[in-house]
Amino acid sequence: MTGLMDVLQVDAVLQVMRLEGLRYGRDMEADLFPGKGGAAWQEVVGLVYDIATMRKRFETALAAEFVAGEDAIPAITAFFDTNLGQRILTLEVEARTALMDEAVEDAAVAKVDEMMAEAAPQFGVLQQFADVNDLIDMNVSGAMNSNFSFFMGLAEGGGFAQEMSEEEMLMEVWAQEPDIRAQTERWIYPYLVLAYGPLSEAEMAQYLAFSQSPAGRKLNLALFGAFDQVFASISQDLGRAAASRMIGEDI
Repeated sequence: MTGLMDVLQVDAVLQVMRLEGLRYGRDMEADLFPGKGGAAWQEVVGLVYDIATMRKRFETALAAEFVAGEDAIPAITAFFDTNLGQRILTLEVEARTALMDEAVEDAAVAKVDEMMAEAAPQFGVLQQFADVNDLIDMNVSGAMNSNFSFFMGLAEGGGFAQEMSEEEMLMEVWAQEPDIRAQTERWIYPYLVLAYGPLSEAEMAQYLAFSQSPAGRKLNLALFGAFDQVFASISQDLGRAAASRMIGEDI
């Protein structure tokens, strides 16, 4: 899997995940135990989002996803190990990084609103790309799985005032689904506009065609499956760590 991961620029993606995670840790402190985290909490969050650990977990999960699909790897590599493929991957990482800046996000949202109001053909292509790759539902599912894992970690660490059963946790997660879906929809199109705006019509058509191919579909499912497992592990670790801070123990 190492060769495929290198072609797919996985290390760059993990670096962005770490930056997002450190910011998420600060938000979590503000929500769950304001003023009680400090440097010790940030250190723990940094350990949870350790690049080497995330890479090992991802490689193991990705290999499992391709157990019944290794025949797709040559076609995946053939597409992404090109100037266009590498440019696409770089643009995706840059877009995700840029969206951590609130001003950039606001500008991207405004661009999406403008394209929708004008019924811009380019936006139709982005909608088609999102549909082909099932970006909304897959991201919503991943976020819900992560939230459930976080609750499991909280429960393990004694972070709930009253004990919650797994069924109750699932009910709570499903109650969050409409908000998670709305947040996903608000994020995904600004991301797509930023990531693929620099591509020409012909280049975007090539990427869409690959996404519709058997190899493209296999890669999409494999990446979502592998990242879902990584995020679930991270979320459970964060839940345990947050519980310790909430009940006043040393992390």
